[in-house]
Amino acid sequence: MKTKKLYYQDPYIQTFTAQIVEQNQDEKGHYVVLDKTAFYPTGGGQPHDTGFLHNVPVVDVEEVEEEVRHYIEETLDVKECTGEINWKRRFDHMQQHAGQHIVTAAFEELFGYKTVSFHLGKEMCAIDLDIPTLTEEEANQVEERANEVILENHPIETRWVKEEELRDLPLRKALAVTENIRLVIIPNFDYNGCGGTHPNSTGQVNAITILHWEKQKKHTRVYFICGNRVRQQLHEKHEVIQHLNSLFSAPQEQLEGAASRVFEQQKSLEKEIAELKNELLQVELEKTIEQSIEWNGHRLVKQIYQQRPMQELQQLAKSITQKSDNVVVFLISETEEKLQVVCTRSEDVPLNMKESMKSILPLINGKGGGSETMAQGGGEKLLSPEALLESMLLKG
Repeated sequence: MKTKKLYYQDPYIQTFTAQIVEQNQDEKGHYVVLDKTAFYPTGGGQPHDTGFLHNVPVVDVEEVEEEVRHYIEETLDVKECTGEINWKRRFDHMQQHAGQHIVTAAFEELFGYKTVSFHLGKEMCAIDLDIPTLTEEEANQVEERANEVILENHPIETRWVKEEELRDLPLRKALAVTENIRLVIIPNFDYNGCGGTHPNSTGQVNAITILHWEKQKKHTRVYFICGNRVRQQLHEKHEVIQHLNSLFSAPQEQLEGAASRVFEQQKSLEKEIAELKNELLQVELEKTIEQSIEWNGHRLVKQIYQQRPMQELQQLAKSITQKSDNVVVFLISETEEKLQVVCTRSEDVPLNMKESMKSILPLINGKGGGSETMAQGGGEKLLSPEALLESMLLKG
């Protein structure tokens, strides 16, 4: 049975009463079909409405074979129910969808750029333009033109037409359907086939702001917001700016310069820290080499560290073998739950570090790899680092 679509008769309907025709279950859950509804189902780039049926939340709305399914989490035990639309969400979608028509038409009017897809997101909207790049000047001109159309407060009309009537209308793009054709029209500006909900005038879109754009394969994806979202974005950005004013002790017009100075200072400090770390590593390197002992005819360096990153272990081990001959290095780092191991040797030592690592990894249920001269691995702390080091020496 077809559901009578009240949202097409009047998109401003917020409450209605309808007869329950069917209650059933599909892969998405329990749903209710009514003889008529003001709930808009997902389609045409516009998300579904939410709200209540008989005070039960409607969490999704889909159209299947001309019946509108309202997904709710419990069965209704009435024959007639009252529906209530989440009007804030619906009107937001109406503003965004009409705004998309205006932005798309402005791109085409000014530059001939075609829109190939539209997405109405929770926080922002996006269209894909059939062009590889977009300039800032072009985006600014489109935004200005779009807001002119809003201020001119053109009517937004909807019309059901037959296919033969289309030849007399300047459609923005060819239609994919030949029956049940619904047009959304901004006279002398945009004529387009659309099944979504829209306000009855461009003035109710309120405002349009293009946020940014990016390359998307062969297209350019343009992100924008309309209506109440513009005001919300302004409030959020103003709060951020006020916080930055306090952090940088600078007014808005000087924030960029203040932030640049902080970043430059950070880069300088990071460079200085790296240099100091390298100096400390060299001191540690000399001290560690001095602590080497005799082992199987070679000099052995063995150390256990706490919370030492694997990258530092590898750097230290590599530096030792570069500065010393006939040396073998076993380093372990212990954390609360894991043990990490690095073993290496100088070129003149005939030992296979990869095999040494493979021999001890089962003791810690670990994984690792490497080469004959240097290997690394890690695993669970199933034994003490001292015991693991002893095993390495015995199997080495």
